[in-house]
Amino acid sequence: MMKVSVEVRKGSVHFWVAVQAESIRRAMSLVRAKYQDAEIRVKFPIEPESFFIEGPAARAALVESDHPKEMSV
Repeated sequence: MMKVSVEVRKGSVHFWVAVQAESIRRAMSLVRAKYQDAEIRVKFPIEPESFFIEGPAARAALVESDHPKEMSV
């Protein structure tokens, strides 16, 4: 498992979402499913200290978001 930050942008509204998944492709898929009409991209550089996640509780999920109320789903 790994964790990446993904930027979500729709018009003038943009925010970052932390995503935990098996791959960057899967992370993008999770964000795209939640914010279908938005433009998304991975935030680079990826932080090496928090990229890999270990442990039995690790699963694919949106971990954290700072989205504004205009984009709430």
